[in-house]
Amino acid sequence: MTLGTSGDTSEFACESIRKWWIDYGKIEYPKSKEILILCDGGGSNSSRHYIFKEDLQKLSNELKIEIRIAHYPPYTSKYNPIEHRLFPHITKACQGVIFKSIEVVNKLMASTTTTKGLTVVSSILDKTFEIGRKVADDFKESMTIKFDEFLPDWNYVAVPAGV
Repeated sequence: MTLGTSGDTSEFACESIRKWWIDYGKIEYPKSKEILILCDGGGSNSSRHYIFKEDLQKLSNELKIEIRIAHYPPYTSKYNPIEHRLFPHITKACQGVIFKSIEVVNKLMASTTTTKGLTVVSSILDKTFEIGRKVADDFKESMTIKFDEFLPDWNYVAVPAGV
């Protein structure tokens, strides 16, 4: 889990993915040719905004790996398994605590465990991300994002440029 000190932007979402891939993903899954990300429908990773797709394309180019996105349809994020498997335990760990600093929150998140073996890895991304950015004028023409045949608004793959 990545905690931010700035706004919830598409850059923050992509930086969180980058950090996870570099710190854990490529180590745990060294033969992977693709990353699958399940996203809710709004906020920094909105299925409707091309700024997320542009930042995702940049990340795919940098990491040289395909990044597949599957958005939950609007109003269905309650079916996301993270909502039921992780958040109740984090809520328990934070119960009755006053959040005096982001370090306190990070420590609480990182201390979250279950009897079934769930452990939470938490970090702070202390970086300022610009809000209100606009998509580059030529992005839609130059992107190498492939939209799926089935539900293309919600399912697509950012393919590294040149692949």
